Amino acid sequence: MLFQSRSRLQVEIIALRQQLIVLHRTAPKRARLRTLDRLLFVLLYRLWPGVLDSVAIIQPDTIVRWHRRGYRALWWWKSRRRLGRPGLAKDIRVLIREISRANPLWGAPRVHGELLKLGIDVSQSTVAKYMSRTRRPPSQSWRTFLYNHAGAIASLDLFVVPTITLRMLFGFVVLHHGRRQLVHVGVTAHPTAEWLSHQIPEAFPWDRAPRHLIRDRDKAFGDIFKQRLHAMGIRDRPTAPRSPCRTPTSSA
Repeated sequence: MLFQSRSRLQVEIIALRQQLIVLHRTAPKRARLRTLDRLLFVLLYRLWPGVLDSVAIIQPDTIVRWHRRGYRALWWWKSRRRLGRPGLAKDIRVLIREISRANPLWGAPRVHGELLKLGIDVSQSTVAKYMSRTRRPPSQSWRTFLYNHAGAIASLDLFVVPTITLRMLFGFVVLHHGRRQLVHVGVTAHPTAEWLSHQIPEAFPWDRAPRHLIRDRDKAFGDIFKQRLHAMGIRDRPTAPRSPCRTPTSSA
């Protein structure tokens, strides 16, 4: 075929294509191919992907699928023997599960240390892999936590009040989360740390002080304010920086 003239090759190609058209019209819908035929089509596709445009008896996607299946078979054959660390003995795996079940509070480092005492040299990652997985009850949601502990939480904040004489007053508000009730409101033109520290005993008597107090990170809440909270047994819980992102309404 290499030494034939180009015109003769073109005529032969046209004749072969016409025969394929006739056979495709009269033959069954699905052609029966042998393994050698499939390998030949895959080899032609590997050498020249444009051969898909010349295929008539089968779909081009079928050849691509055969090609991919051959690659999967090749790599499966290459990786049929797995190399690496040897597998762990069954009695050691059972022992790891028994230790973890008998001591549910033990983690992988503790179980690993106990196995080393017994002379069983395994890695900590292997111990963590074969430990028994116990189902723990689901933890409560953040909404449930706030609902259960709302009676022990209070929050406070400062806001600005412009007056008719063009002055700026600062309002101090304390909110109790148990019943969403305002327990104290104060107004001042100079919100110093001393003044703020005196507002806490007025808002909460000593027998009704909350356990947690949420506030922002305003610089007006100085050391005296924090010391007063500590003396009353209130845990100071400032919010995270820029949470929520807002413009400071007061300055120290």
